[in-house]
Amino acid sequence: MDTIERHGRALTGFTAVVDQVTDDGWSRPTPCAEWDARALVEHVIGFHEFLLLRPLGLRAHRPRTMPAARWHATEHALRRAHADPVRLEEPAETFDGAARRPSDVLDALATDTLIHSWDLARAVGAPDRLDRALCERAYDEVSSAAAGWAESGLYAPPVLVAPDADLQDRLLGLTGRDPGWRPSGG
Repeated sequence: MDTIERHGRALTGFTAVVDQVTDDGWSRPTPCAEWDARALVEHVIGFHEFLLLRPLGLRAHRPRTMPAARWHATEHALRRAHADPVRLEEPAETFDGAARRPSDVLDALATDTLIHSWDLARAVGAPDRLDRALCERAYDEVSSAAAGWAESGLYAPPVLVAPDADLQDRLLGLTGRDPGWRPSGG
């Protein structure tokens, strides 16, 4: 699977979870201690805005409120970016003033979106099984640079999981998640 397909599949999985959040679900706590469901979705929106959409000069016409509608507008803009793979390869000015290819961030965004799909699903009680092929790629990516990911602050320090844990649980552990996490009272 190429990078655009991988990112697209991660977006599809995240959207499937966003679409299951009920009105009262947006204030539910997530495995990301500082964020409720609404803040987690805003984080995923913000990372995509900052690292991909803005450098490409693409606008997501988001409403000011309603997290699901805000996500859908963001996803629509991201799909427009996917539709122009040549543009994704052209250097664009990034947040730090450097010129980088937007495609260079797609793998990291795919992994972040995949992990946050689980976070959101677990928070709101939606199905939380992740795409196996995406987990394999993300596990390879994260495990080869686990120390760097933790030092970057992108993920919490790894959580130990059972040696015979399945791939999804090992990935979650590497990214600082306890695969057994449930919201309080959940």
